[in-house]
Amino acid sequence: MTRLARALLSVSNKEGLVPLAGALRAHDIEIVSTGGTAALLKSEGIAVTEIDTVTGFPEMLGGRVRTLHPNVFGGILGRRSLASDQREMAQHEIRPIDLVVVNFYPFEESVRSGGERQSIIEKIDIGGPSLVRAAAKSHEDVLVLHDPGQYAEFLARLAAEDARGFDREYRMSLAADAFAAVTRYDQAIAGWFAGESGIALSARLRQSLRYGENPHQSAKWYEDEKTRLSFTSLQGKELSYNNLLDGDAAWELIEEWKEPAAAIIKHGNPCGVATDASHVVAYEKALACDPVSAFGGVVAVNGPVDGALADLLAKHFLEVVLAPSFTAEAETRLRKKKNLRLVQVTSKTASRAESSRVMIRTIGAGYLAQDPDSAKQSRDEWTVPTKRQPTPEEWRDLEVAWKVAKHVRSNAIVFVKGGATIGIGAGQMSRVDSAEVAVRKGATAGHDLTNSAVASDGFFPFADGVEQAAKGGATAVIQPGGSIRDQEVIDAADRLGVAMVFTGMRHFRH
Repeated sequence: MTRLARALLSVSNKEGLVPLAGALRAHDIEIVSTGGTAALLKSEGIAVTEIDTVTGFPEMLGGRVRTLHPNVFGGILGRRSLASDQREMAQHEIRPIDLVVVNFYPFEESVRSGGERQSIIEKIDIGGPSLVRAAAKSHEDVLVLHDPGQYAEFLARLAAEDARGFDREYRMSLAADAFAAVTRYDQAIAGWFAGESGIALSARLRQSLRYGENPHQSAKWYEDEKTRLSFTSLQGKELSYNNLLDGDAAWELIEEWKEPAAAIIKHGNPCGVATDASHVVAYEKALACDPVSAFGGVVAVNGPVDGALADLLAKHFLEVVLAPSFTAEAETRLRKKKNLRLVQVTSKTASRAESSRVMIRTIGAGYLAQDPDSAKQSRDEWTVPTKRQPTPEEWRDLEVAWKVAKHVRSNAIVFVKGGATIGIGAGQMSRVDSAEVAVRKGATAGHDLTNSAVASDGFFPFADGVEQAAKGGATAVIQPGGSIRDQEVIDAADRLGVAMVFTGMRHFRH
């Protein structure tokens, strides 16, 4: 590969720029630069050639036109191995550019900050993506850096053996990253113009996974600018496809509470959830719901894991524990469980409702997209159509049951007592079947369902669902309502002495 002799630097994000430019000059690499980038470098005593010296034109139209010129793009796109390109470059006095360091105007940041329409439009970069595309196309001759996160490896390679570290594999990886960055940028712009009627899919590869749901399926993990949560692995084996699915489900469930709560997820469904004054007690109660199903499960708690909780977690075989933090004592105690994955979760937004995330699923006929189920309700939005009102204890358990049911696969039936789940029926084709499963699992785990509260994610179409819940021991029921047979269901509840709450909102989860 030819030695680097000339670089173009034009960046919006100036993180790491000065050390990078200093290293380039230390290797006698000429720096061509634009606008604010050139001004910063000169203020740091770094020699630069300003872009108008190369193009023969000043920056024009309020900065909209700077680099769009044959002397710039010819220097990038001219093929070093093609004699005709070299003759034309010489004829027009176009000098090669060997390195392009460019990142884009902060379009998405401008959108998120609620800028005026024209201000947002001015943050649509034209020259930057064009330069990056051109450099990526010419990757055999030109290196392209679009992200300050790439500088460290570049500088390490620059320092190694007079830049012979810039091999074909490295150049190809930079080109792939560059085209992906341009794609994400363009899709963000397209999504903004499309508004709510369009979908913009853009993501960068975070890592390849060992396999998907099953060993014969390949899988990858992608992230994008709208990723709402940050998962940081602190110990244990590499996170698997199923770990990530269950971990995400566990965290979405645990975010329903501000008070201490713990949730255990298995195959996408909760098998135990509880709230209490402490995370230790909440976890004990969650585990007691269905300790058999909890084997090999994924646990999430919405507060720090301390030494006492770590001791409890270490007693059971778990795949993953997610928490906002782990104390040093907890990490020390859990380190003995070498395969246990500890994941620190950081939320980039205060709640799911504040996230711009769209839920995407593929089907054979294309894509399905929907907003996340982040709706919140307060008790004063609910109605009680039965003769009997819930007691204060029943109200508390109804609220817990309703939050959990939202995260259980339909048809969902959830029994709660004392702030903890004691029976969960998930994914059955009949709501009565789900109620039977919940009662059976509760009894198998040794729970007394008497005076419990039960939630149904969808309305009861017939009285038999309420009758089954009451037979199991429930004295209070919460459901959306809205069936043409609501009165029949209400009459059954009154006959059984069951208090019933209508929410007016369902939470199907397929």
